[in-house]
Amino acid sequence: MHPAPATARECLPQAPALLRHGGAPAYAALDLGTNNCRLLVGAPCGNGFRVLDSFSRIVRLGEGLATTGQLAEAAMDRALGALAACAEKLHRRPVRALQAVATEACRRAGNGPAFLARVEAATGLRPRIISAREEAELAMESCTPLLEEGDRRALLFDIGGGSTEIAWIRVRAGHGPSSAELIGYISLPLGVVTLAERAGSSCFTESGFSAVVEEVAAQLEAFDRVHCIGQEIRAGGVRLIGTSGTVTTLAGVALALPRYRRPLVDGCRLDRAVADQALGDLFALGRAGLAAHPCVGPERVEFVLPGCAIYAAIRQLWPVPVLTVADRGLREGMLMRMIRADRAGRQAGYRRGC
Repeated sequence: MHPAPATARECLPQAPALLRHGGAPAYAALDLGTNNCRLLVGAPCGNGFRVLDSFSRIVRLGEGLATTGQLAEAAMDRALGALAACAEKLHRRPVRALQAVATEACRRAGNGPAFLARVEAATGLRPRIISAREEAELAMESCTPLLEEGDRRALLFDIGGGSTEIAWIRVRAGHGPSSAELIGYISLPLGVVTLAERAGSSCFTESGFSAVVEEVAAQLEAFDRVHCIGQEIRAGGVRLIGTSGTVTTLAGVALALPRYRRPLVDGCRLDRAVADQALGDLFALGRAGLAAHPCVGPERVEFVLPGCAIYAAIRQLWPVPVLTVADRGLREGMLMRMIRADRAGRQAGYRRGC
């Protein structure tokens, strides 16, 4: 078990001075999700950033949430332990700006705000609960560089632990954040954790897997009708982008990687048939095979097939010929926003003669 709040507080006897305003600029983004706690520290580099440090730990914060409506004590302890580790990293490397967000688990839990107050008292970190729309916007911001000439629309999906966000995007000519506009979004209360708790075992059977696929597809049909997405796909120029552990795992399997390597996965394009074959290969492995696979591992065994079922529903309803895989998400979107805002502030200062 990871440290309880008191232990986390012992690691940080005083609220750390996490921010600095001089020296080489570094920025930090923290994403506390339903399944994972992730930190990314980066420095501006060209039109993007260079990664200085990162942290990721499976905490299963949303464990049991669908049944009780509350965050469980053991889950909160695990998350606090991970957050204390993040705060310690930031204590050693103060940053120019820091954003910390919490997503579906804290949005849904009755004790979510109280838990975040405990987080602040124990670690000095202050994650804010963001809406599903902002979650979709941040994912869109991080994935905009993957858009290409000829794209008219983009369909971006993020399969999370407690929910799945889908963004329908208009692509304008040019590059940069202004080239993408969020037309619509939907947040389904179905993620790999919620499905694993409710139907995880059945996903290892063909009938159970198919039932989850049909359930998810049914919940997406109204969104499809409102935005005429199927019609747009038939007209061409629609890019399908997936950002989640599910699609990066599919890519790792499709590329036959002996171990997961982000540079080979992020931005890769999988033909629909290749992605389908990778999904079939994962399904055929069973629990023991998934646990032994270098792109899955024992901690993620229960989550992979529920995530694949969500992907299969998206693929069934919206048969775009190619899947673009993104190993990027909320943290990268937050970093880009902070860097851009800082640059704009400095330029404004120069114009004023400061």
